[in-house]
Amino acid sequence: MARRAKDITDAELSIMHVLWESEPCTVRQITEELYEERGASQNATVQKLLDRLEQKDCVQRDRSTWPHTYASSVDRSDIITKQLQDTADKLCDGSLTPLLTHLIKGKGLSSKDRKSLRGLLDDLDGKKK
Repeated sequence: MARRAKDITDAELSIMHVLWESEPCTVRQITEELYEERGASQNATVQKLLDRLEQKDCVQRDRSTWPHTYASSVDRSDIITKQLQDTADKLCDGSLTPLLTHLIKGKGLSSKDRKSLRGLLDDLDGKKK
């Protein structure tokens, strides 16, 4: 799955967000969600981005209806994993520890988030034993 998440641009990611929230969608529905001013050029931009995402196997097009509808074919978690690892590779020589440390120190964690993180770490420790 991580291979499918490769090279997703910010513009393509904005389309993925729309699909994850309310799929399936038509080009027009996505355009209305992303742009205040809507016209032929915005529809063409969305269509081109969807074509690229389809080539990357990140979306599926349903051609049985008109207009065609699109749905995501990659999970949000796969994109998150790929993007975070790419960031760690660029900034931290591949290590996630400095990246996570800066995120936690910079934003802080709620008690619910800390509890969830502790549970995750305990689960990971349990799997190693």
